[in-house]
Amino acid sequence: QVQLVESGGGLVQAGDSLRLSCAASGRTFSSAAMGWFRQTPGKEREFVASISRRGGDTNYADSVKGRFTISRDNAKNTVYLQMNSLRSEDTAVYYCSGDFSGRYYYSPPPPLERAYEYWGQGTQVTVSS
Repeated sequence: QVQLVESGGGLVQAGDSLRLSCAASGRTFSSAAMGWFRQTPGKEREFVASISRRGGDTNYADSVKGRFTISRDNAKNTVYLQMNSLRSEDTAVYYCSGDFSGRYYYSPPPPLERAYEYWGQGTQVTVSS
C-alpha cells in the first residue's frame, strides 16, 4: 500500500519561503509521477504543480509559476515543493499526490485530481500579511 507523508508546512509571513516535502513508501518511487494540490475551506482542491517520473518535466498553475518549484529525489523517495515569495492567498492545506501506474515518464500528469491514485494527509501552510 502506498503511503505519502507531507511535512514542512507552517506559519510564515508574506514574502517568506517554505519547502514542503512528501515522502513516499510502499511502491517503487521512480514509477510515480507526482503532484501537489492545495485546498482552502469551502473551495475545491486545486492543482499547484506536477512532475514527471524522470523529473525533467514539470507543470505549474499560473498562480504559482515563477514562485514555486517542484522537484524530486528518487534516491530519497521524496518530492519537494519549494515555495518562494509567499502570499496570503497561498494559505491552504497542501496535498501531495502520486500516480504509480508507470505512465508519465516524459511528461507530468494532467492538472486534474483524477489523474492521481494516491494522496497524502495534507500539511497546513499559513501566510500572514
